[in-house]
Amino acid sequence: MFNVMTSTPSGSNPTDASTSFGFREVAPEARQGLVNDVFSTVAGRYDLMNDLMSGGLHRLWKEDLVACLNPPLSARRFDLIDVAGGTGDVTLRFLRAGGPGCSAVLCDISPEMVAVGRKRIAEAGLSHRAALSIGNAEALPFPDKSFDAYTIAFGIRNVTHIDRALSEAYRVLKTGGRFLCLEFSACEVPLLDRIYDFHSFEIIPRLGQLTAGAADPYRYLVESIRKFPKQEAFASMVRAAGFGRVTYRNLTGGIAAIHSGWRI
Repeated sequence: MFNVMTSTPSGSNPTDASTSFGFREVAPEARQGLVNDVFSTVAGRYDLMNDLMSGGLHRLWKEDLVACLNPPLSARRFDLIDVAGGTGDVTLRFLRAGGPGCSAVLCDISPEMVAVGRKRIAEAGLSHRAALSIGNAEALPFPDKSFDAYTIAFGIRNVTHIDRALSEAYRVLKTGGRFLCLEFSACEVPLLDRIYDFHSFEIIPRLGQLTAGAADPYRYLVESIRKFPKQEAFASMVRAAGFGRVTYRNLTGGIAAIHSGWRI
């Protein structure tokens, strides 16, 4: 079990000319702060936000993610790092699915999100098997080869430098460790893609305004999905980070996808 002290997130590298915040171009050093503002705003309503974004399907997709991980049921030690773990959805599913040897570190750059995750894990009576850390996916505060598995669900598209986050995932995994990423992706089913676009750009911001009193965070999240690399392009990025046996599986026609890779 990791004894984790809260760490200060690292900043972005200002050498890159610009990056995107939704469809808007901003300086890289400014983007992370803007993303942080979005999640500090929605932290207390994050599950509602995901319900609006996915029609409630995110719950089933996260179950699929943990089923793919297949945590051991024995007392054998198995350490997970759940990056951008937010309110603890994946961490809790992993701990409930795994045996007594399974432990998790929930790591997120947003203190507000970590606070919600800490409360939920405590209410589930699982604090003894989980640690929480405030940290940036691009510069994780853990030694090399620390974890048996790495998960990130609906978080990697919010990272300023995705290649750095993937390199960090590779670094902190043990040899034989597994990388799993659940992310909104490119819908590949005709007609369903049009329906999903209409829902995303027309319905979600309005629902965000009605339910949370703010449309802009939801508008950003929709735009960030459309800017994220499509399935094959992202799989190539995972391979470029050093992972082997890279695969992906579409969920609900490609609205989301689970990407898998191994540190061999």
